Amino acid sequence: MIKSELVAAVAEKNNLTHTNAERVVSTVLNTISKALVNDNRVELRGFGVLSVRKRKPRAARNPKTGAGVQVEAKRVPFFKAGKAIKEALNKKG
Repeated sequence: MIKSELVAAVAEKNNLTHTNAERVVSTVLNTISKALVNDNRVELRGFGVLSVRKRKPRAARNPKTGAGVQVEAKRVPFFKAGKAIKEALNKKG
């Protein structure tokens, strides 16, 4: 599903105009993004948890040339699915 499909689904299920649904979806996504940038954890009950993990600097290699490269420390987003989603994915039938 892409963002436009999500907007269409939100508009249809909540009897909203496309513009209002797009504003709602964008606001939710922007709020989650800002929380992650500020190192906050976002917990959506029944869906999962979004958080930021820190990766240490490391030595790597360029696969094209084989030359060694130093990779800087960085922060990456991490998602842990909630129990309801895990159960829905593994539901038989």
